[in-house]
Amino acid sequence: MADKTIYCGSGISQNKTWLKCTINPDKIGEYIQEYKGNKFVKLNINIYDEPNQFGKDVTITIDTYKKEEKPEEEEPTGVDMPLPEPSDDLPF
Repeated sequence: MADKTIYCGSGISQNKTWLKCTINPDKIGEYIQEYKGNKFVKLNINIYDEPNQFGKDVTITIDTYKKEEKPEEEEPTGVDMPLPEPSDDLPF
């Protein structure tokens, strides 16, 4: 199930390679994550074909997607598996 969209900023496309945006730090505070001593916030930046009523054509939302963690499967120890019969035959 998708989480509610959390809008945290908006902006305007200046050209194809430049977006000018403003982000509200109060909205991203609880989504700050830490990895190897560095803090970061995952964001989604969407560019619209046409500006909205305020002239903004860029919207920024917080990326709240969390990958489902799969339980680690135990590797077989070989205890339950029968041992092969000894043979004088060569394997090739």
